[in-house]
Amino acid sequence: MSGVYARRLSGSSRRRRLGVLGALTAAMSAVALLTGPPAQAAPPTPVSAATARTYLSSLTVQAPGSSTGYSRDLFPHWITQSGTCNTREVVLKRDGSNVQQDSSCAAVSGTWYSEYDGATWSAASDVDIDHVVPLSEAWKSGANSWTTAKRQGFANDLTRPQLIAVTDSVNQSKGDKDPAAWLPSRTSYRCTYARMWVHVKYYYNLTVDSAEKSALQSILNGC
Repeated sequence: MSGVYARRLSGSSRRRRLGVLGALTAAMSAVALLTGPPAQAAPPTPVSAATARTYLSSLTVQAPGSSTGYSRDLFPHWITQSGTCNTREVVLKRDGSNVQQDSSCAAVSGTWYSEYDGATWSAASDVDIDHVVPLSEAWKSGANSWTTAKRQGFANDLTRPQLIAVTDSVNQSKGDKDPAAWLPSRTSYRCTYARMWVHVKYYYNLTVDSAEKSALQSILNGC
């Protein structure tokens, strides 16, 4: 075989390899477009600390309203999101790792890392879905005048950073407290928590009391 012929054959082989690589790359890109990004394993990202400070300064400051007439039933949850999956199950899937669900959408395995306290759980029964701005707090901050439909949207909001899977006992200890009375024990998460809280309150045009605003300002100024 002559050197010239061998070089031509080698060049042809290289072109074939490049063609195959190009086809593989295109195929992989097509698959990525079809499957989309992986689960984010976290609530929607809240606004930045700078934006949260701006939002906070624009919120109306007034004393909390009355709890008279409040009931969790006035904030219907957990509603069906798709198929047999309700909001709780969607958040469990979103916030967990390797979550497997049965035919009724219940989480049967997986792990959940609680951002509030740093605990990891392997049973969905050990995890609550926290309303970052509690329903009772929302009621006393303006939601008492909303329609039931709007309260339902608030209680099942997957678009804003309002829902997060956390340790059940931690969620219960938080109750309906605002940031002046309760903050995550994981200090490294407090900035994110404050940004989430302000993001939600601003979006829904809810009020803040003076102690709540002061606590949020202190956290956000240190972010």
